[in-house]
Amino acid sequence: MGGPELVIVLRYRKAVTYGFHVLLGALGQHETPTRYEVRFGENVEETARHIRAAGDVRTLVLWSFYSPDAAALAEELKQIRELADGPNVTHLAGGVHATAEPVQTLDAGWDLAAVGEGESTLLSLVDAKGDPTGITGLAYRDATGNVKRTGKARQRDLNDFPGFALKWDKFNALEITRGCVYACRFCQTPFMFSAKFRHRSVENVRWHVDRMRARGLRDVRFITPTALSYGSQTEEPNLDAVEELLASCREGIGPNGRVFFGSFPSEIRPEHVSREALRLVKKYCDNNNIIVGAQSGSDRVLDAAKRGHGVEEVKRAVRLGIEEGFRINVDMIFGMPGENEDDVDDSLSLARELADLGARIHAHTFMPLPGTPWRDAPPGDVDPETIREVDRLSRRGALYGHWQKQRDHAVRLAAAAEAYPRPGRSRTILPQVSRTESPR
Repeated sequence: MGGPELVIVLRYRKAVTYGFHVLLGALGQHETPTRYEVRFGENVEETARHIRAAGDVRTLVLWSFYSPDAAALAEELKQIRELADGPNVTHLAGGVHATAEPVQTLDAGWDLAAVGEGESTLLSLVDAKGDPTGITGLAYRDATGNVKRTGKARQRDLNDFPGFALKWDKFNALEITRGCVYACRFCQTPFMFSAKFRHRSVENVRWHVDRMRARGLRDVRFITPTALSYGSQTEEPNLDAVEELLASCREGIGPNGRVFFGSFPSEIRPEHVSREALRLVKKYCDNNNIIVGAQSGSDRVLDAAKRGHGVEEVKRAVRLGIEEGFRINVDMIFGMPGENEDDVDDSLSLARELADLGARIHAHTFMPLPGTPWRDAPPGDVDPETIREVDRLSRRGALYGHWQKQRDHAVRLAAAAEAYPRPGRSRTILPQVSRTESPR
């Protein structure tokens, strides 16, 4: 057997290890005639070193990033090209940003943008020894500079591919649901994966848990846009399916293992919180906290964002959670499109009320994310008085989050959106209402 015909270099960053592990999980079980090697570049210099070491072998450099990181990663790409480049090197960007903004991604310096889910696209590229010709799920520029799009990659059943990379001994929280029926206007998930749920089966989840236990891993965590939607295809929870999942994981990980559900890296929608659901979590799981997605204290803003719940459901969820012995973390977004002073006051009032009950607020600043209906909205604008109130909550330990950094990201995303306008697309932003006219 000769050397590799294809070298795959991952620009391997902590923020995106899950996405890479899923791709490698699919690759690890794939039968291909191509002889390939996978190498991990954990910084610019190491990535460039792997590229140089590949020599004349065709090299596919994989990148994955979220929209707020796009500008910084484009600078990294430039540095790596200066350190190691050649006609046999192809840089491929994937993830939600590349899917939503393929032309912007190509103009930032990448050779290819993966559009949609990446498992099938990567397997096809490996079979073709890195040649993108005829492969779906890609965007690129042809010899004349025109953008060519081959469409989104075919969506596959979640059970078709492992949720982590056994061959490379890379593990992560297990994705149990992909896609989301709630098309919140600020969220990229339903617009990348489609507005429906695709669940990994209980049997498939158990297969993963058994392999984790066999390797001495103790903690089972889940990736899902809305935890209590597991097993459902509607907006109503399916608690029988949730219990079957949790009971199987509890048994599988064993008496020395732990199961976490409804805590990071997932959350629970407020209208799904019930005593029955909370007691299921308490019965089978080890987390003493859950994350509730509130997003705003204004019913007007929640309605415009298509959240599908109101403020009262948030209050009820927090009270129930605390009564059942959980520490509640509540996601809230400040600076939503079209907010007026009364909307902001309502959000701050809700944050104070929930903090007084014992909840912690996870504060975010609105970011106009590509691929969402609010992509062309202005960046989140947090006024000085709101900042002072948020700081007061933070000092008493009732609020946390990277909302200041997100303000900077929001400005950069808005500038990028202006450079790549979407003609004719409605911004679907709340009409501004004066303070005296705002409904109470």
